[in-house]
Parts: sequence; structure tokens; C-alpha cells
Amino acid sequence: MTTTTRPDAPVAAPAARRLGPSTLALRQGRMEIRQFLRSRESVVFTLGFPIIMVLIFASIFDGDLGEGVSYTQYFITGMIATGLMTVSFQNLGIWIPIERDRGVLKRYRGTPMPKWVWFAGKVIMVLVTGAVMTALLLTVSVLLFDLNLPSTATAWVTFGWVSALGITACTLCGIAISSLARTARSGSAVVTPVALVLQFISGVFFVFTNLPSWMQQVAAIFPLKWMCQGLRAVFLPESFGANEPGGSFELTRVALVLGAWCVIGLVLCLTTFRWTTRRDG
Repeated sequence: MTTTTRPDAPVAAPAARRLGPSTLALRQGRMEIRQFLRSRESVVFTLGFPIIMVLIFASIFDGDLGEGVSYTQYFITGMIATGLMTVSFQNLGIWIPIERDRGVLKRYRGTPMPKWVWFAGKVIMVLVTGAVMTALLLTVSVLLFDLNLPSTATAWVTFGWVSALGITACTLCGIAISSLARTARSGSAVVTPVALVLQFISGVFFVFTNLPSWMQQVAAIFPLKWMCQGLRAVFLPESFGANEPGGSFELTRVALVLGAWCVIGLVLCLTTFRWTTRRDG
């Protein structure tokens, strides 16, 4: 016996194509970037703050620090590190509590979307923003203050891994510290003072070796000091390393400390991150 199919019989729809992990992450990243660009205040502060600080400090302070290094060159390396910390640690520490308070994270957790996709989107947004900020800062520094870009492949490789480890550590710490804020409004109050203190004690605004020894020891605990030191190895002459506290740029120690903070930040994220506010239970 043969069976026939009626012309008007419904045809089974093809199975929906499952999106791969990379596609999900990229789509979430694009959404995070669009949301970031819609907030003009965040865009201006994140991308403009390092440039404004360079314009102000480099125009006010001048002088030779030795080994052919000017204060402007020294200061710019610190502002690159600060910019990377701003787009990662400071931005995430402020904006995640806002999303949590508005119920965005709670609603996201209730969707079938894998939780890691949300984190991947934040990471992509941070990486893209950090790359744009660094490019703008280097362009301004080269055009207005005669900053010498790295001339060897080794220096560019160092620039890459110091920036990658630094922004990774700051991103993870930014996600972790976001759990300390009880409300959306308290995010800035929790994160901004920490970021400012670290900038003042880590050799961003002042020559690191001119700071009190106890302040240097405190700064050496946190990643920003090592980000600044690693970037000085990229943009300043190798001979200037003799002026560092350890007598050299200590790139091995820079890698170890930043790598350790990546691990510490990941552990803190896994143990402290909350999708809901405390009042939601």
C-alpha cells in the first residue's frame, strides 16, 4: 500500500541551527559595545580621561629624568596602564551593579543562554574599548609630545603581553569588586576611590622611586604598579631600568605578579559574583 501526501499538508520546519560558542560570544560582545556607546558620559570619561590627563600633566610638568627620558615620556606610560585599568576594573565595577540593580542580570540568568556568554560579552567590550583607548592615547602622544614608539618586535611583544595580562587581571578584579556595591549608586563610591589611590601610589602621576618606601611596598601588592613598570620597559630605554627599585624592569616578576592576579581575580569572581541584589535574596 502506498501513501500519498496531501498538497496542503504542513511540512515540518527544518531544525533551528544552533549557534556556536564563538558566534554567541561575538553577538553578546557587539551588544555590549553598542550599549557602551549609547552612554555618552561613559564614552567620554573612558576614552577621554587618559588623553585629558596627558594633555594637562605633560603641558605643566617638564624636565629630564635621566638616561634621555623626559617626565612626559614617563607619565605617558603610566597613563596607558591607567587607561587599561579604567576600561576594565573601573568601568565593570561601576556598571555591573547598575545592571544588577535594574534586574538585567536576574532576567539574563532566567534565559536559556549559557552564563559564560554574558561574561564573554563583557570581556570583548573591554578588549575593544581598551584597544581604541590605547590607539588614541598613543596617537596624541606621538603627535603632540614626540613619544617614541617601540622600534623592535621584542618591545611590541612585551607591550602585547603586559597589556593582555594587565587588562585580564583588572577585568576579573572589576567583576569581583562589583559584588561589594549594595546598590547601583554605590558602585562608583566603591570603585573610584580604589582606582584613584592605586594611580597615586603606583607611579602614574609621580616617579615611582620618589614615593615613600612604605607606599612603594603597598603599591607592589597590586597589578597597576607592575603594569606601569612593564610598559616603561617598552617605551623607555633599557638603561633606565637601573632607576627602578629592583635595579631593572624585572619583566619576569611583572609577568608572575600579573599572572597571579589573573588567578586571584578568577577565584574572587567564582566565589563572590552575584546575579541578584541582596534584597532579592
